[in-house]
Amino acid sequence: MMQPGSVFAHLPSEEHTAELGRWLAPRLKAGDCLLLDGAIGAGKSHLARALIRTRLGRMEDVPSPTFTLVQTYQADVEIWHADLYRLSHPDEVAELGLEDAFSQAICLIEWPNRLGASLPPNAIRLKLSTQSDGRRVELTAPDHPELLVEFAQSWPE
Repeated sequence: MMQPGSVFAHLPSEEHTAELGRWLAPRLKAGDCLLLDGAIGAGKSHLARALIRTRLGRMEDVPSPTFTLVQTYQADVEIWHADLYRLSHPDEVAELGLEDAFSQAICLIEWPNRLGASLPPNAIRLKLSTQSDGRRVELTAPDHPELLVEFAQSWPE
């Protein structure tokens, strides 16, 4: 079902998923939160890794924050990459310092359903799902209409 403020695209390969991360990198600014939804193996970390490397402007080891929960990077703006899969309760989010980062950094959040009431109201949601011939991406960003228009033009379904 299409949500208001949503656009869709097909990513035929893992490289296209990385390309989407590179495309998104210059379009995000401090205070933007990208919620990365999808099953294990859907490409969330792969997309985040490409986005972070692009924003840093260099090749750098960008590990999945599955065990550390949060990794931070200093580019032209601070980037927080969080994987909340291992959180057992939304109250644990406060311990990570994410709520302050939401207003000051670019935040990439995997497993955003674990945020509970801490979910940023103007977040951009990117859902990846596997398809037999690649991935399907749904970008939902009702507060970012210009991003949706640009996405629809650059990534036709």
